[in-house]
Parts: sequence; structure tokens; C-alpha cells
Amino acid sequence: MTSPLPLDRSDVTSPEPQLVPEVPAQLPGWRLWLPLLMQTALIVAIPARDAYTYATGRTVVLQTAPVDPYELLRGYSQTLGYDISRLDRLRQLPGGEWFKQRSQGTIYVVLEAPTTAQTKPPQAWKPVRVSPTQPQDLSANQIALKGKFNGWQIQYGLETYYMPEDQRQQINADIQKIQQQRQQQSFVVETKVDSGGNAVPVSLWVRDRNYRF
Repeated sequence: MTSPLPLDRSDVTSPEPQLVPEVPAQLPGWRLWLPLLMQTALIVAIPARDAYTYATGRTVVLQTAPVDPYELLRGYSQTLGYDISRLDRLRQLPGGEWFKQRSQGTIYVVLEAPTTAQTKPPQAWKPVRVSPTQPQDLSANQIALKGKFNGWQIQYGLETYYMPEDQRQQINADIQKIQQQRQQQSFVVETKVDSGGNAVPVSLWVRDRNYRF
């Protein structure tokens, strides 16, 4: 009997090893929803604070600074300046030396209610002093409004508001009359200020007309 010939394995190709794809580690669920939750909280926080200020705040009337009516009503978003936004005005008040020492920061302006009876338009509250910290010794007819000083101006979060287009033409005409007659005291803004000094605009008075925001 003939012995079987040995098999020649030189031309036999061995199967290549199969690579098993790596499965990426699954991120914990909290790493996905936590950033979304934080973003949502930031979006909701500002309207919620405004709603709280509107509901609990005290009505305060602010005197506007002279404005150009055409600049004021050029677009849907209008910008207002205030008498208490003027640095030369605040530097003259008790505590005003703070502006010489600091280039930016939080500042509180103490406002005092007018002593006269209610009028139309209402009379503006008068600034009586400024403080770098929230005052705690206010009388019943005073309130502290919080502002941010950035080195060249003070902002109170009341500078921009939106007015329906159908009212802008009437407001423009009223402001022109005020500017021509030099009756800037007839152009005031009614606000709500809460216990923390935060404020939201409520309405705009142009002479005896009241426009709600």
C-alpha cells in the first residue's frame, strides 16, 4: 500500500483575524441633560425675576433725559436715557465720590418720592444719594435702584423697550410737542422696583397720555 503523500500547506491562506470594533463608552445620562437644564434655567430665570419684580415691586417714576424723538422711535426697539444715568448728576450727590475711585461695578441710587399730590403725568422721584452697597436705612418714602456702572455710563435694565407700531406715530407727535415747548418733565417712565433694587418698566408717560409696555 502506498503511503499518502504529505499535504503541501504552503499555498493555503490562513484566515485573517477579525477585528472587533470598539464600542465607545456610553456617557452618563446626566452629562447630556445637565447642560440643557442649565441653559433652560438661564432662559427662564430672567423672565421669572421680571415677573417677581412686577408683582412685588413698588411703583417708582423716573425722569427721562432729553432725547431726539426721531432717534427714539426709529425702530421697533427704542432706547431711553434717564436723569439718573448722568454721571455729572450723580457725582454731586452724597456718596458720589465713589465714581472717582472705581471704574466699574454695582451702584445703588436712592430715590425719594415726591411730596406733592398725584398728578398726570406723575412726578419723578428725586435721587438723593448713591451707595456701592444696598442701603438698609431707607425711610418709608425712599427706595434703592440697582445699576451697573461700566466706566462711562450707568444702566438699570430700563433702557430698552418695545412699543407697538400703531402707537409710535402718536408718541412721536407727543414727544415733538414736549421738545418744542421744553417740557421734558412731562416725559417720564413708570417702573416697578423690588426689594433687591431690580426694576422693570411698566409704562411711558408723554404729557397726560400713558402708554403701557
